Amino acid sequence: MQTVSLGTSDLRVTPICLGTMTFGEQVNEADSHAILDRAIERGVNFIDTAEMYPVPPSAPTYSRTETFIGHWLAARPGMRQRIVLATKVAGPSRGMPWVREGQGMTPADIEASCNASLKRLQTDVIDLYQIHWPERHVPAFGNLYYDPAQEKSETSIREQLDALAKLVNAGKVRAIGLSNETPYGVHEFVRLAEAHGLPRIASTQNPYCLISRSYDNGLDETCHRLNVALLAYSPLGFGLLTGKYDVTGIHSSQAPRGRMSLFDRMKNQRWGRESSIAAAKRYNDLAREHGLTPTQLALAFCYGSWRVASTIIGVTTLAQLDEDIDAWNVQLSPELLAACDAIRLEMRDPAN
Repeated sequence: MQTVSLGTSDLRVTPICLGTMTFGEQVNEADSHAILDRAIERGVNFIDTAEMYPVPPSAPTYSRTETFIGHWLAARPGMRQRIVLATKVAGPSRGMPWVREGQGMTPADIEASCNASLKRLQTDVIDLYQIHWPERHVPAFGNLYYDPAQEKSETSIREQLDALAKLVNAGKVRAIGLSNETPYGVHEFVRLAEAHGLPRIASTQNPYCLISRSYDNGLDETCHRLNVALLAYSPLGFGLLTGKYDVTGIHSSQAPRGRMSLFDRMKNQRWGRESSIAAAKRYNDLAREHGLTPTQLALAFCYGSWRVASTIIGVTTLAQLDEDIDAWNVQLSPELLAACDAIRLEMRDPAN
């Protein structure tokens, strides 16, 4: 894999990124380290994590993922220089008081979270530091509509940029990014950075997969014109687009092990909607009709898109990791892509 530039930053990353939110809940430390080792062996140089990981979040497991990665780096001298390491500061509390007590995301919160991540990761610098979700009220994580009445923002975007600039100037962060953002948010972060000589965002990390393509309707143009890279997360739709739940569904005792069958919190979110499951099965059947596995279709859809700079894959086994990386060589025909668009026209984006 050739590396690609991340927006206007000087970071160069592989177009496949290893996501780590399973580390510390579904994957123990030894297996996490084995997965990280294999990813490096396969040519991946981009690792993404977050202070609130693993998922589903809980007080006992909070920050365990970063700690695992820190131990991995400490045991492998020279590894830190070989990778691009990304993590995230959590936005305002979403029922997680163990992340922070306040409801906002103040400049002090950003600085404290960054310092804590640096310590856990056992590194002096974070290559890409991202705001995990907006401080202001936005429709995200399955919420479809913006409601001005829900606005409770306490920290302006300018103040957030000033706090991030302080970290960049201190040498603690190389580049900054967003996650779960909207066209307005991306534009405003770029506008204010350019107007005030502050760090410019390199990327936004948003959901992007066959059953969640809201990015295709507005945010794609925004990011293209402003040169902000997309880091596509959940390309397999929390496992729905692997086909493993097609026969059993996610509620049966016979359902394969996976986050959708293991955790009620996941079943009750956007990926657990009946419409999401039904749409995923349509795409999975389409893949099989064309001689592909569902995983190959779903990942090749992201890997081959001009919209995507790097696709974040999350795995629990070495076999899954190898399957996901091997899908890099799959090319989708224009006819197959048109068939995907036809299903989207019919079933829309149920996991948005």
